[in-house]
Amino acid sequence: MSEIKYQSEIKIKVSLDENRVPEQIYWSAEDGEVDNMEAKAVLLSVWDSQNKDTFKVNLWTKEMPVNEMKQFFHQTLLSMQQTFQTATGDDKMAATMQDFCDYFLENMNKGS
Repeated sequence: MSEIKYQSEIKIKVSLDENRVPEQIYWSAEDGEVDNMEAKAVLLSVWDSQNKDTFKVNLWTKEMPVNEMKQFFHQTLLSMQQTFQTATGDDKMAATMQDFCDYFLENMNKGS
């Protein structure tokens, strides 16, 4: 293991109501020059390589509009597709993921 030369910290603060439902979410990332910025939703996945499983934190506030949640999901899916392609170099599966993102965008507002 190499010597750690620098550390970075990302903080997420969540204010909950009496039923433990998120009312406010704020995040900070010093390296990104973000200080206590408000967010309406957070999707966080952390890979546990020992157990070969993902730990997930999915939060959104009561005020998160459904149309924005759909847009948030679409943009998250696009980001995942781009990250997948960069991380794995698997162009075929990345193209399949892109096809799904296109399908998702085309159909996310139908029937709602």
